[in-house]
Amino acid sequence: MARGLFSWLWLRKPIYIQARFSYLHMKYLFLSWLAVFVGSWVVYVEYSSYSELCRGHECKNAICDKYRTGVIDGSACSSLCDKDTLYLGKCLSAKPNIQVYSGGWGDLEGVIRCQIEKVPHYDLGAEMEHRNEASSFNKPTKGTSVEKFKDMVLTHLKTKVGELANLSDLVNLVLSVADFNKDSLISLPEARSMWALLQLDEFLLVVVLQDREHTPRLLGFCGDLYIMEKVPYAPLYGISLPWVVELLIPAGMRRSMDQWFTPSWPRKAKISIGLLELVEDVFHGTFGSFLMCDVSAAGFGYNDRHDLKVMDARLIIPEAAFQAAMRERRCDVDEDCLYGADCHTSCDLTKHRCTTEVMRPNLAKACSALKDYLLRGVPSDIQEELEKQLYACIALKGSAEEMEMEHSLILNNLKTLLWKKISHTKDS
Repeated sequence: MARGLFSWLWLRKPIYIQARFSYLHMKYLFLSWLAVFVGSWVVYVEYSSYSELCRGHECKNAICDKYRTGVIDGSACSSLCDKDTLYLGKCLSAKPNIQVYSGGWGDLEGVIRCQIEKVPHYDLGAEMEHRNEASSFNKPTKGTSVEKFKDMVLTHLKTKVGELANLSDLVNLVLSVADFNKDSLISLPEARSMWALLQLDEFLLVVVLQDREHTPRLLGFCGDLYIMEKVPYAPLYGISLPWVVELLIPAGMRRSMDQWFTPSWPRKAKISIGLLELVEDVFHGTFGSFLMCDVSAAGFGYNDRHDLKVMDARLIIPEAAFQAAMRERRCDVDEDCLYGADCHTSCDLTKHRCTTEVMRPNLAKACSALKDYLLRGVPSDIQEELEKQLYACIALKGSAEEMEMEHSLILNNLKTLLWKKISHTKDS
């Protein structure tokens, strides 16, 4: 009987092994199918996203059609549309309606920006209002005199930067940029290109700061397409990781990792001085005040000489326009009065309207962005003093006008401390 039982078990063993093999086979077959499905879905999503975000050929075709029919003109039009010496390279777009590409223009490397269909206009809500006025190139109309166009520009700039700025000089500066062939005449196609560009706050900032070292050089334009000098090193700091890895890394460790591949400390100090100088330039400058509404590493870079450069100026906006929009913003809580990442006002509950004064000045935002960057690798003899000044800077509250003396004192103390430490080195 024992032998019979043993024989029965022996016969059952292949059946068990076969069943187990079939189970494993089905399991791996299912996992393989799942991997193929997920992989195909990821590829489809990436392709769809790329197709939506990267529409440079549409932008070029639309611009060149307008150029060839005599609607617009500019310094880059012939190279883009006739000679093909200005080309669009790698797509860098983050939004479908704002096309951003790396590119080349002869021997020059640049970043090309172009608007498709819709152009951001002030509402400063969670979703910005859009309009087609700039991209249609219908202003100024045929028969508009140069004097009338100057009045249009003056009125437009007054709404942007307010009454306090030296508007006549700014108008002349805008017209000098519009006159790309320097014949002292503004043609209708040139005027239409410039009017379209003036709807873009980042372009206005480029014009305002074009004689300063903190904005890349404007290389040329055609309609509302324009080319800026390429910034070789960007972002200011930080490393890019797959989103799956991002989820697994603690926030403190992630901040530390962002500082792994930064320049030597003296070079970081020079770059930081550049950001502090930019804060000075946009605060009560010759042509009005600007608010920095997203002071993050992604918005800045630097060149081979370690001079800071603004990479993305879309959220550096004229203070006068910001205040006018906030007066019209309805709110129930303070959180309703936020624009970008850093421009926060309070809610007046008696009127259910946002107030116009930002809670933190530009300098406090800049110091927050620089804190980890500057304190990593700082020389021990200035570490304590630098920490003290940075934290005092970060603690600044209210608008810069309300605390102008303290604002200026902290800014000058920080610049002096950093400059003293690096002035004797080759990095300065």
